[in-house]
Amino acid sequence: MPMKSFFSWGTKDDDSQSEKKPVILPEEQRENLESDKSILGDQDGTHEQRLQKVAEREVQSAAEDSLKKIHIIQLGRCPVCGEHLSQHLAANICESCGWNKYDSPKSGKVRVHLTGSSEVIEGDHAYVLKTGACLVIRGPVVYARIPANGFSWVEYGWSEEELEQREKQYREQMQVTCAWCGGEANVNKDGFHLIHVAFGTMQERYCFCCDECYEAFRKMYPSRVHRDCYDRNCNTCNLCVKRYSDEAEELRLLEKISQKSLEKKQAAEKKP
Repeated sequence: MPMKSFFSWGTKDDDSQSEKKPVILPEEQRENLESDKSILGDQDGTHEQRLQKVAEREVQSAAEDSLKKIHIIQLGRCPVCGEHLSQHLAANICESCGWNKYDSPKSGKVRVHLTGSSEVIEGDHAYVLKTGACLVIRGPVVYARIPANGFSWVEYGWSEEELEQREKQYREQMQVTCAWCGGEANVNKDGFHLIHVAFGTMQERYCFCCDECYEAFRKMYPSRVHRDCYDRNCNTCNLCVKRYSDEAEELRLLEKISQKSLEKKQAAEKKP
């Protein structure tokens, strides 16, 4: 029988992102590159090849660090301080140290509101640096660099089209599959189960479409961490490494997505 853990999707996209992409250097960096080559007098390219290998090793090391951080995030922990993350579909936020990672619109505009003024600087992207300064990108260039005390907040203008596309992607990714029979598990149907259980050191999450599948799963896969793992409240237990927080919160999220999907389906059926 299939044994599918909830939220195990996403590996395909991760693999595609790991492919090398050509990087176009800004004009100033290209000029510096040619200047450095002339200073080295590297006629046969020996120095450049050696430095290229050094750079590749550093990039590989950085990729390993990045992959490690992603795995820590997937385990529900902050990659900086190790505390539990508040995880959302388009954002991960650590309330303990302030680390965060979130999606910004790809097609909508970004508006930077200036301090003590009604003036707004608009661009395609905005980056708030560690120094507190904000870089506003418009087209291919940096349109404005605003000091930390020069702006009050950044507004992300999500378009309705992009929000609908995001919701569609989330609905496809969040389709809940029964961990026993492999069929669709309807969140709003009687007999639906969402459970946390640990078969080793790590907490896992599974969904079931009916009571029969849930009981069959329990008989086939008894917990080896402690006998009442299926029934114990995870908030009062510290016998495994927790990956997820509140079960009720996740159920509300699933119900919301399921309801939106149903409403859109009904609206489409009503159209002539």
